[in-house]
Amino acid sequence: MSTLTAAQVAEQEASLVLSSFTLADAVGLGAIAQSRAESEDLPLIIQVRHGRRIAFMVSLPGSQYDSENWINRKAAVVEKFDTSTLYQKLRYTERGTNFADATGLSTTEFAAYGGGMPIAVGNVGIVGSIYASGLPDVEDHAFLVECLRELQAAQSL
Repeated sequence: MSTLTAAQVAEQEASLVLSSFTLADAVGLGAIAQSRAESEDLPLIIQVRHGRRIAFMVSLPGSQYDSENWINRKAAVVEKFDTSTLYQKLRYTERGTNFADATGLSTTEFAAYGGGMPIAVGNVGIVGSIYASGLPDVEDHAFLVECLRELQAAQSL
């Protein structure tokens, strides 16, 4: 169970605004995520989208086939709400309900579990997204936050 609140996740998202996000940045973010996951032996499927175009995707050893379905369902949430999947999950559980009941959206098409993050550029807005699937959802989310922080730090050099 997450110790994060929806407000804390929203603050994380707001702190992860990038200075740019080109197609090359999207591929670079995927490489950052792959390198991190490989160094920690994480059984992830990772996907990075530039706009809605898949710019990077990798299935690492130990990852499960159905994680691709999870990524597609997480992407549906991020693309509909322009927020992280964990934020959507927490905003409803904090109200004593759940995403599916509150929104009426199908769980076969939408997955409000950690592991999907929008990517925003300052003075532009959301320009892409990143996904991870294979760990408990809060860990998928934390992994993505670390990857985005690494790209953000590289951009500020």
